This record gives sequence, C-alpha cells and structure tokens, in this order.
Amino acid sequence: MKRTEPKLIGDILKEFFERPYVARKIAEGRVPKYWRAVVGDYIARLTTECRLERGILHIAISSGVARQEVFFRRDEYMVRINELAGHRVVNSIIVR
Repeated sequence: MKRTEPKLIGDILKEFFERPYVARKIAEGRVPKYWRAVVGDYIARLTTECRLERGILHIAISSGVARQEVFFRRDEYMVRINELAGHRVVNSIIVR
C-alpha cells in the first residue's frame, strides 16, 4: 500500500460532502427548512405536510385561503427553493 501525506479529517469530510450526489441528497433533506424560509412563518404553520418524492414537493395546507395563494405562487416558490438548495431538487409542487 502506497503511503500518502496525512489529511485533516475536516478536509476529507469537505471533499465527501461536495460530491454532487451527496450534496444533492443533503439539499433534498433540507427542503422543509427551505419551505419555511420561502413562504414565511404564517403559511409554514398552516402546512401540515411537506415531503419530497422523486422531485415532486407534496404540500398540504389546512387553510383554504392559504392553499389558494400557495397554488397560484407555486412556480415562484419552486424557483426560490431550488436557488436556496443550490441544485434543482424540486421539479413541481402539488398543493392539497
């Protein structure tokens, strides 16, 4: 086995988390946090379900008025979530 220079564990972890697949999966896991940042606290409190499946963000909102607002602005929200994630993790949003 060839001996190499020692590396700091922080550098190794940084290299690992910067891999495209790993970075994308981490961004997918943070989508509920991004949802709160994009829509604000009021609509986030009314959101009863926020899950990502195969690029589709499923949102359930308990208020009819808030549901309509999110429905009409879903494309804007999708763009902003993807900007926060740094990757295209959300392809569409389904509001229920």
